[in-house]
Amino acid sequence: MLDIKFIRENPELIREAARKKHSKFEVDDLLLLEERRLDLLAEVEKMRAEQNIASENIAKATDPVLRQQTIDEMKVLKERLTKKDEELKKTMEEWRALMLLVPNVPDVSVPDGESDKDNQSVKTWGEKPNFSFTPKDHIEIMEKLGMVDFERGAKVHGFRGYFLTGDGARLSFAIWNYAMNFFSAKKFTPVIPPVIVRKANLYGTGHLPGDVEDYYMTQDGDALAGTAEIPVMGLHADEIFDEGQLPRRYLGFSPCFRREAGSHGKDIKGLIRVHEFFKLEQVILCEANHETSVRFHDEINRNTEEFIESLGIPYRTVINCGADLGQGQVKKYDIELWVPKENTYREISSASYFHDFQTRRFNIRYRDGAGKLHYTHSLNSTAIPTPRVLVSLVENYQDADGSVRIPDILQPYMGGKKQIA
Repeated sequence: MLDIKFIRENPELIREAARKKHSKFEVDDLLLLEERRLDLLAEVEKMRAEQNIASENIAKATDPVLRQQTIDEMKVLKERLTKKDEELKKTMEEWRALMLLVPNVPDVSVPDGESDKDNQSVKTWGEKPNFSFTPKDHIEIMEKLGMVDFERGAKVHGFRGYFLTGDGARLSFAIWNYAMNFFSAKKFTPVIPPVIVRKANLYGTGHLPGDVEDYYMTQDGDALAGTAEIPVMGLHADEIFDEGQLPRRYLGFSPCFRREAGSHGKDIKGLIRVHEFFKLEQVILCEANHETSVRFHDEINRNTEEFIESLGIPYRTVINCGADLGQGQVKKYDIELWVPKENTYREISSASYFHDFQTRRFNIRYRDGAGKLHYTHSLNSTAIPTPRVLVSLVENYQDADGSVRIPDILQPYMGGKKQIA
């Protein structure tokens, strides 16, 4: 959410943000409603002031006739005020709904584009494996090695269900434990948050109202979180920090649930696109300074790059174009891992910063050295998701006999095992 004063003073920036993000939001509709809201607010406040004066006059009146006359006038005023209050209430509801749709302003470095196909590569790392045999996909490899069971997963869960079994489960635990040590060394505090969250948290992070079809809702109106970012951002809602308490660095670990609405027929086989998975997520709250946000944005993205490099998996990093930015994102990087069988890169991580877009909604503030209150800035980045990372890991480390080598860094977490065969 942006400051309405900023929107009033910079409508062209909002128009440009909507154009770049391919949003249908019309800032002029909000500005007209804002003018109406302010007019109604002024009228209501004026009438309430008149009502207060009338109440005082009634209390002071000694002349019965004059007192009754004032009471009658006050009744008429009260009826007018009730109607005007109701009009203001409806206007405020419309105003709040529109405010939730205002797109955040992208950084000037964000390129134009029509879709994720227009994201621009900014870095590639690692040598793609040169197999002397025809490589298999992760489905064939993992099924033959007893690492996954899709048939029984579908029997239990339905479409896109899976069981990770044997070394498939062990490898996931190895990645989680290694990631916990790796990111803790980067000064992140581990957090296991609740994943059944109140809808207010999805509005706070900007996932609602736009992404409602992607979330599983409970009969109580709560939601299953699709990322640990959502509950971790709610951790400090309505709190005020001292400036010296920033930055706050959290590593959230949680199961994640996404309906993947609208993606039927896309990447549906195997572990690329599933309804439930586990993910470690970096979340940072920092001072309200653009340069600080940019620095932390580069840092959290680089953290994930380093983690992937330690696994020895080739990847590329892209800067997302305007059309591939979320409503609240100022800038985003995606890291994509090489998938040999498909001869393509697949997204494994996203790193974003938001300025105070999210923290205004959550009311997370800090007090600077002069005692002035500011909304913090927020950032988040995937640390690593499972089981998706297994797709690239097993395909890049496969051997001709169908076995899979275990990356050196993970072997201690696999009890010293060097190969899955």
